Amino acid sequence: MGKKGWFLIMAMLLVLTTACSGADSGSNSGASADSKVKLRIAWWGSDTRHEYTQKVIDLYKQKNPNVTIDVEYASFDDYWKKLAPQAAANQLPDIVQMDISYISQYAKNGQLEDMAPYLNQKIQVADVNENVLKTGIIAGKQYGIPTGVNVLGFQYDPALLKKAGIDKIPDNWTWDQYKELALKAGSNKVYFDSSMAADIFFHYYLRTHGKSLYNAEGTGLGYDDDKLFVDFFGGLAELIKKGATPPPEIMNQTKGILEESDLVKGTGIGIWQWSNQYVGLQQVVNRPMALAPMFGPDMEKGIYMQPTMYWTVAARSQVKDEAAKFIDFWMNDVEANKLIKGERGVPISAKIKEAIAPELSEATKQVFDFVASMEPKASPMSPPPPVGSPEVIATLTDYIEQVNFGQMTAADAAVKFRTDANTILANNKQ
Repeated sequence: MGKKGWFLIMAMLLVLTTACSGADSGSNSGASADSKVKLRIAWWGSDTRHEYTQKVIDLYKQKNPNVTIDVEYASFDDYWKKLAPQAAANQLPDIVQMDISYISQYAKNGQLEDMAPYLNQKIQVADVNENVLKTGIIAGKQYGIPTGVNVLGFQYDPALLKKAGIDKIPDNWTWDQYKELALKAGSNKVYFDSSMAADIFFHYYLRTHGKSLYNAEGTGLGYDDDKLFVDFFGGLAELIKKGATPPPEIMNQTKGILEESDLVKGTGIGIWQWSNQYVGLQQVVNRPMALAPMFGPDMEKGIYMQPTMYWTVAARSQVKDEAAKFIDFWMNDVEANKLIKGERGVPISAKIKEAIAPELSEATKQVFDFVASMEPKASPMSPPPPVGSPEVIATLTDYIEQVNFGQMTAADAAVKFRTDANTILANNKQ
């Protein structure tokens, strides 16, 4: 073969090589479909969560034998202590389970990938409620994919409700009706509830009035009328004072110990909390229980679907395509979701919710039904809490404890909290 023939062959090989490279352009997997890919994934949770998550990962590897996955998991507190130095060293795992209270911080620091280009490409979301998907958007970018959703409500023992002289929770009940029922229960020597987590339920109350705890920019509070603060926290303090809910010293002793709660002991009717906490509560209570919607008026303005947590992809990852593929598997694979069983919240895919319904326990079915009944009524979620929100919440909790102990009036706490919180959040303007 002459020089001219060799030149033509080399030119053809160059064209073919270029064409093949073009087929992979846009893929940052760092490998072709047949080559080895290595993922790192991190999450927090209980032993039960660790066990089924590992089974899902094993299933993924079985279906994708070219992929190996290194896992990192811990308790909630230890998880964030471990993640912070990894982020500082630009060594975050490829897939990171992210909490709503931290996602703004990690996104703002440029540590998370915008997943918008992967939607309905690598990650199928055609049957996901738009309001639910939008909860992962921060500053216009889709940094988080919800693992599932929660909704607030009242989880209670109907038999104890009757024991307190109350036949049923009224349909479309109001804040004032709630206080009346709580006082009636207290007069019959049964606690109605264990009060409400200050930041979560004050935020809900504000939303029913068209406000929010934080402004849209995250640079200050989302309300300026202290009467809202006084009405809500002053009302709760009055219920404590009149024996409708336990005194603060008792609540502090039993905080976080489910077995010590009045509901479990049969001295309290119910608990205000997220729907994903119902199944665990039901198991400990071990009596028939039910869920009721939040109080109004304007419950529809206040209620929203909140992600239990998010899957995020590290901006530094060299295998983003494979990370997105795994997230899609988590969201949309029926076999995988029969292992998950909604433990990270009610699945966001309508197809998956229907497919796994026959696999659920009775308590989990109650949660799925409750969330399904609330979803069409829910309003869009407020933006995720801004940077500085953990300090704001700690400040609020401290003032409310003083109000509940009678050491400060709700009116004084309202002014002090507004001043302190706005100072903390003002740092976000920089």
